[in-house]
Amino acid sequence: MYEFVSGPLVWIAFAAFVGGAAYKLVTAAVLARKEKTVLPTMDLGYGLRSLLHWLVPFANRNTRMRPVMTLVSFAFHLCLLATPVFLMGHAVLWERAWGVSWWSLPPAAADIMTLIVVFGGVFFILRRLANPEVRNVTDWTDYALVLLVISPFVTGFIACRQWFEPRTMLILHILCGAAWLIAIPFTRLSHMIWFVFTRAYMGSEFGAVRNARDW
Repeated sequence: MYEFVSGPLVWIAFAAFVGGAAYKLVTAAVLARKEKTVLPTMDLGYGLRSLLHWLVPFANRNTRMRPVMTLVSFAFHLCLLATPVFLMGHAVLWERAWGVSWWSLPPAAADIMTLIVVFGGVFFILRRLANPEVRNVTDWTDYALVLLVISPFVTGFIACRQWFEPRTMLILHILCGAAWLIAIPFTRLSHMIWFVFTRAYMGSEFGAVRNARDW
């Protein structure tokens, strides 16, 4: 089982992620060409201006109105993306597979960032339960996606400390990571792919068409 999940399954997951993302992007580009107002509205300057304001914490009014949510969300997403890439164990695997190496996080920093992701996920679940505005538009899939996202971090944290049976936890960690990668293009997790394009379009529409700010 370990040989399968650490070899063929990893390649299957990456292929599904890359292939699914490419399919979604091509499909969206075709639809955008058919819709006469999308591509003509896109403006590089206004798009980049909007991206900058929404990528900087508290640079827009919406984030200033919800300071706790903003801090948790930015910390969660930063650690969610950076930890898997710069984790020492993952960097070693990339070097073995491709001969490519890069800087990796100190173990203590990786642990802290992992816990930020886990506690951030718990925060989002509790927010959906406690906030009526969010709860009214929530179904079981929203909770399932949050649990899926934090599952590689939970299992990886446990495996690193060799709690329970180490090989079993490592297999679960790889399975969760593979499921996460495969799910990205085909679920609402795809917002990590679409964010740049949707924000650039909204910034272009507000700036070039409405002559207003979108932040």
